Amino acid sequence: MKTYAFICTRDKNFSPTLKKLLEYLASVGASIKLLISQNSIFSGYEKAFNRIKPDDDDIIILCHDDIEILTPKENFNTLLQVELNKDTGFIGVAGTTLLGSDAIWWNQDFWKKGYHKGQVFHLMDESIEKTYYGEPGKVVVMDGLFLAARASTLKIVGLAKPEYFEGEWDFYDIHYTSKSFELGYDNKVIPLSILHNSRGELVGRDSWFKNKEAFIKKISLPLGLNRFTHGKFN
Repeated sequence: MKTYAFICTRDKNFSPTLKKLLEYLASVGASIKLLISQNSIFSGYEKAFNRIKPDDDDIIILCHDDIEILTPKENFNTLLQVELNKDTGFIGVAGTTLLGSDAIWWNQDFWKKGYHKGQVFHLMDESIEKTYYGEPGKVVVMDGLFLAARASTLKIVGLAKPEYFEGEWDFYDIHYTSKSFELGYDNKVIPLSILHNSRGELVGRDSWFKNKEAFIKKISLPLGLNRFTHGKFN
């Protein structure tokens, strides 16, 4: 069994954060596939996956280039291997048990009502702040900051861009994890500590809104009512 890490980056000049991430992943034995100057995160991931021809039990990490992994290195592989059992689709660090009609996983109202899970540390004006969503556990969809799955899962879910998306870089995480969920897998937020060296303000792009609206038109929302909330939410 091998672990691979796919990292898309649009910057040919490696940032200090990316260098730390690469050092960490190399130290835990991951085979790193750095995808530079890609036209699409979907095609980047798909091409990398097809090139390595992984075994079904291999672990594939899909993550941003602006994160640091804070979990002790000696715990990393065990955590991933234990959490990615035969019933698991994706694992990640933040997500929700209920994806509402707006298709925004971090919906503030749902957050206040306790539907979200996970935590992420953010670098804010040179200080580190913790964003706490809720205890780890099973979810519907997850943020693409850090995702991992067995190769067997990705072969079924698929990494290609759906035909109804216009943008090449947005909503891939919601698409992948919601498809996994609808196929009957358990997506799970796990206690992996991640520092995001960004405010996470990506929703200003037109392509994010276009892909979100396309997703809403294509997918029957809300997701999670039957499995997590017993058909009730308000």
